[in-house]
Amino acid sequence: MRKISLVLVALLLFFTCCNQPERSPDEVRIRLATEPETLSPVSYSDAGGLQVINLLFQSLLSADLATDQMKPFLANRMPIVERQDSVTLFTYELREEASWADGSPVTAADVAFTLKVLKAPLLNNEQLRPQVAFIQDISVSPENPKRFTLVAKGYTPEMELLTGDFFILPAYLFDPDGLMKSVAVKDLNGDLSELENNDNLKRYAAKFNTPDFGRNPALLQGSGGYVLEKWANGQYLTLKRKDDWWGNTTANTGHLTANPERITFQIIPENTTALLALKNRQLDVLDNISADEFEDLRKDKSFLQEYALYTPDAYEFVYAGINTRLPKFSDKRTRQAIAHLLDVNSVIKVSQQNYATPTVGPVPPSVKAYYNNNLQPYPLNTAKATELLKAAGWEREPQGWFKNINGKRVQLTLTVNYRAGNTTYENAAIILQQHAAELGIPVQVQGLENSLLSDKLKSHDFDLFFRSLSGNPFVFNFQPLFHTSFAGIGGPNYTGVGTPESDRLLLAINETADPAEKAKLLKRLQEVLYEEAAFISMYYQKERLAAHRRFENLHISGLKPNYDVSAFRLKE
Repeated sequence: MRKISLVLVALLLFFTCCNQPERSPDEVRIRLATEPETLSPVSYSDAGGLQVINLLFQSLLSADLATDQMKPFLANRMPIVERQDSVTLFTYELREEASWADGSPVTAADVAFTLKVLKAPLLNNEQLRPQVAFIQDISVSPENPKRFTLVAKGYTPEMELLTGDFFILPAYLFDPDGLMKSVAVKDLNGDLSELENNDNLKRYAAKFNTPDFGRNPALLQGSGGYVLEKWANGQYLTLKRKDDWWGNTTANTGHLTANPERITFQIIPENTTALLALKNRQLDVLDNISADEFEDLRKDKSFLQEYALYTPDAYEFVYAGINTRLPKFSDKRTRQAIAHLLDVNSVIKVSQQNYATPTVGPVPPSVKAYYNNNLQPYPLNTAKATELLKAAGWEREPQGWFKNINGKRVQLTLTVNYRAGNTTYENAAIILQQHAAELGIPVQVQGLENSLLSDKLKSHDFDLFFRSLSGNPFVFNFQPLFHTSFAGIGGPNYTGVGTPESDRLLLAINETADPAEKAKLLKRLQEVLYEEAAFISMYYQKERLAAHRRFENLHISGLKPNYDVSAFRLKE
């Protein structure tokens, strides 16, 4: 049956490819695991859709995957930031040459229109509306239609990124009747119930909320270097490079690219099918390859003649969280003992085939300026764990470890929760269970449906859990995770970790703009978190992808999607 099923898969791939347009020499073919629900730059809901939209539309700022740095895209430079008492002003200027598909210039009026679409009621903008809620108004320069100032409420370190991190929409194309002109950005704050009766807004919402704004190639035309050429449902999406795109004529902006003539996204839900398509040379790029399959590809000499393999350091890490509110875990020495039983190296070997990097905290080891190299990840050490448990007042008895807490005799036990179906977390839980058993500590392993796990964490109904978090190298605002003001029921500080010193450090990290001072504060924060051993960062993952060797200038990165397909060039 296995051979038959593989033959059928190969035939399906063959017929799918035959139905596509003839392949141009520099066309790049990429796999999408799921078909995008929409390509709307406002209401997209999946990573694949976002990858496509990034080639059609642009934001003021974006990540340059060649350097993993934030750079100006539609803006001609990073914003000028002016902090006042209760507001912060971010002043931008758009690139002089930036233009839309019809040749008209991108102006501040388009930015204002975009903010209205993102903030207004009745529109399908629920995903992005909270992201721009802090932007209270926009002021356009009367002398320069490409210069404007965003007025933000308060200040947080991620505001600079967020003021530039949304796709700018062409007002001429998205609102040809000017229905949104009667709405002002400053009126889109607070209670918006009265605006829901605005006739123009209701008329616009009726148009904007239709599928056309997420599927129609005539509407999906932004300032990016590509247009949507064809969308064959369930099969593929093809993007075509614009003729005479403005970004190709921009001086000194190597991060603005549109090199391949065509980019085709093949929709292949099954990982096995996607890997077969790669081996059959029907894909040029494949990411998210499983560790076992990646190891097999590394041994395939024939495959490696045509494809290169990459393992960039990702910005996603796995961690263990311990509930410090429970009396049995209130002593940090008890938590440190558990940290010595996690055996991070074995977890990496079993679940990641060693494609991961141990870490001492939530700062990625790849961000060398801010990572604390003076610390070492907790090693497996049952003798040290025993010593710490005794120091914390636990006594070893034939039935296990016991301690008198608040007048009650308490046994040290652990219930480990993780998202059911995730083998990485399951392996980590079993490895902890095995090492704890050597010391006589009973551990119950319990996989939970994701929503139930989230409910337990928010209500503080847990002992220990495994989870992962994604970050970036641009902002290090850890307040929601570690500040005690976020440790209440429903707050994101699930473990309850926090000391007066760590609270002060978190606030200072967000306030300072000096890199040297930020590095000093972040390294001290890592020391405090390491010692508290409540939020135990275990390892940062490595991505695993393959790309055809006929291309160069791939801009391999730990940031999703881990490469910049717009930069691909054919080797000469």
